[in-house]
Amino acid sequence: MADIFREIDEEIRRDKAAKVWARYQTPIIALAILVAAAAGGWRAYDFYRIKQAQEAGAKYETALQQARDGKSADAEATLGEVAKMGPAGYAMLARFRAASESAPRDPDGAVKIYDAIAADGTIDGSLRDLARLRAGILRLDKGDAGETQRRLEPLAQAGQPYRNSARELLAMSAFKRGDLDAAGRWLDMIIVDAQAPAAIRQRAEALQGLVTGGKPAGK
Repeated sequence: MADIFREIDEEIRRDKAAKVWARYQTPIIALAILVAAAAGGWRAYDFYRIKQAQEAGAKYETALQQARDGKSADAEATLGEVAKMGPAGYAMLARFRAASESAPRDPDGAVKIYDAIAADGTIDGSLRDLARLRAGILRLDKGDAGETQRRLEPLAQAGQPYRNSARELLAMSAFKRGDLDAAGRWLDMIIVDAQAPAAIRQRAEALQGLVTGGKPAGK
């Protein structure tokens, strides 16, 4: 008797399953197709992403070799291709490297590249600050105190990651134009900063000696 009831129960379950399938087979099939398509699409995207990264890496290495061979113009052109078409990481490396390559012969052009990086809101803030710092370094030789301060003072404030490098540059700028008081203030900020890198602190202490020695007695 128990076998009969079990068979009836199984029959009922099969009948319910058949009715469910008949009612929902279209959306079930559609869902299965979508899942398969999504999996296939992800594999295709992953393959494309890896291939793109490999190509960008090869181009970047070509640019570095061109730079080592003294072919700066070729290196900049290759880096420009990577910056335009490469994945985000390689594109960023290429932009910084392109600015570095152009700086010796075209500092104004290099500054424009750094300024473009600094203005790009899609880039990590620390990298944008690094671009601002490098642009400030290139502008330091111009001897324009106002521009140097405009570019570097925001980076020299407490809590900024490159503050002590910016302070050192501001001190050097002030020292070059004979403003020893300003130079001393920036150097003091480096010396008392417990997180200042040892090399920067040592240079600041050495320059502070020159600043102090250059001041008239009583100042």
